[in-house]
Amino acid sequence: MMDRRAFIALVGGSVLAGPHAIKAQQAGKVRRVGIILTTSPVAEMSGPEPAHPLIRAFVHALRALGHVEGQNLILERRSAEGRFEQYPSIMADLVRLDSDVIVTVGIPMTQRAKEVTSTVPIVFVGGYDPVAHGIVQSLARPGGNVTGFSFFIDPEIHAKRLQLLKEAVPRISRVAFLGLKSEWEDSVGNRLQSVAQDLGLKLFLAEHTPTQYADAFSVVTRERADALIVSSAPANYAIANRRLIVDFVTRHRLPSIHAYREDVELGGLMEYAADNHDLFRRAAGYVDKILKGTKPGDLPVQQPTKFELVINLKTAKALGLTIPPSVLLRADQVIE
Repeated sequence: MMDRRAFIALVGGSVLAGPHAIKAQQAGKVRRVGIILTTSPVAEMSGPEPAHPLIRAFVHALRALGHVEGQNLILERRSAEGRFEQYPSIMADLVRLDSDVIVTVGIPMTQRAKEVTSTVPIVFVGGYDPVAHGIVQSLARPGGNVTGFSFFIDPEIHAKRLQLLKEAVPRISRVAFLGLKSEWEDSVGNRLQSVAQDLGLKLFLAEHTPTQYADAFSVVTRERADALIVSSAPANYAIANRRLIVDFVTRHRLPSIHAYREDVELGGLMEYAADNHDLFRRAAGYVDKILKGTKPGDLPVQQPTKFELVINLKTAKALGLTIPPSVLLRADQVIE
């Protein structure tokens, strides 16, 4: 259930229209919204209560704003399911269907969307530095047909994860970064390696692809990692991949820090990240504004307003760890 503050945030401070306005909206034109994921199966996105937590948050937020499937909304759910070369064809299909808005995830998908259409409004969620990647002209005035919600403008959140992991588990010395090669070679990897050096840690890449983790896990084992930092790559959020990662760290008794709270609920040690559910709820708010006539280029690109630290004390106990009070006191949630 959405709390009052989250609902108010969705409407961006505008006056709440009340039940009569919502009824009038429901009686009007049926709108078509496309939403695309990178890796998760479409089956996880389906239905009024999707299994995918972020899609569920998005659907609930749209519903709270009066956009209801079967009444005034058609929600076109798509996923590349790890085959990123399909992005252009997926976008073209949604454009052909006369979608009113398309919601994308991450920078590469949004770049492909811009190549396919310069007219259909696009709301993106996630990714770093959309200005540098040519997604928008500026954060305050995006221009064009694209706006959205960046995970963060710089890679400091990754640095913070590594610092928290070292503070929580001081004995670690060899840390694997489970992520994509593209992340390792850009500002994220550069910042992580700099922080690792400052902390006296040996940090190395355990590269996975959107659909294959076996080689990455082999690197972790071969290089004798004693901890793992998991990137925020969208592939790592797919339910099957989350379970794969958590099963691996559990089996090998590795302290780990993650970018998604669901990993910690499954048994990972820690999570520090933007509240991704909040970002998808706010994306629904932008979709609502666009459907009501606001141009996407006039909506500023926003950064996260909520960050969370979640610690699984049950996992810590299983690993024989005592999390320092200095870390526990900063936790937004402790799983016991």
